[in-house]
Amino acid sequence: MTWSIVARDPETGHLGIAVASRFFAVGSAVPYMRGGIGAVATQAFVSPLYGTDGLAMLGQGKSPQDIIDTLTARDDGAQQRQLHLIDATGRNAVFTGAKCIDWAGHIIEDNVSVAGNMLAGPQVIEKTLAAYKDLASAPFAERLLGAMEAGEAAGGDKRGKQSAALTIYRDQDYAWLSLRADDHPDPLEELWRLYNVAQERYIHVAETMPTRDNPHGLIDRSEIDRKIASLEAERIASGRDSASFATPWKPS
Repeated sequence: MTWSIVARDPETGHLGIAVASRFFAVGSAVPYMRGGIGAVATQAFVSPLYGTDGLAMLGQGKSPQDIIDTLTARDDGAQQRQLHLIDATGRNAVFTGAKCIDWAGHIIEDNVSVAGNMLAGPQVIEKTLAAYKDLASAPFAERLLGAMEAGEAAGGDKRGKQSAALTIYRDQDYAWLSLRADDHPDPLEELWRLYNVAQERYIHVAETMPTRDNPHGLIDRSEIDRKIASLEAERIASGRDSASFATPWKPS
């Protein structure tokens, strides 16, 4: 029902998953992540336990392949499932059950894997990975979205489109960026719109949030307010409309 990319940015250690499907709210079912621990995508005939327990095992230091072996060995439905995961050091592993609906398969390389089922063909995951590698100089989020866009252009989910999601974790237990289009005629295009909206304010606010090393975060908001105001003035001066659907702010 789905294809996804699971990746670790080797320069930053950031973890990301992008996923798309002809299925409602795929972002609620497939991605599981913890900053500094790892990322898991569970799909096909989804088992949420592959996500929750897989993350717990990654936190215990188990290797991705050992985790796959453990999860599938205890599960009589494993051959209908698909799983790929990566840890904080870049070790990764992939599993595609023999009973996943055609076309189903995966590709794995250093710091990245792509897996899918019910696809138009193997070209979907091949083009997804190729685009991810071609976009090596782009920001991590844009690499992931661009990769999925290439997979969609190659046929994507053979049933059509409905939902997509992008999630990125840095080194914290909360997501740095989490975008979902749960029911949309062009969900990847909608993710791009949401990503552009995030550039206007959200991404800059995210940089101020408390972390384990700095539990205060950025207390003086004047700096971030100036940054956002400058970006807004630049957008207006260039004649660009906001990507957001938000109603205009009306100061009291």
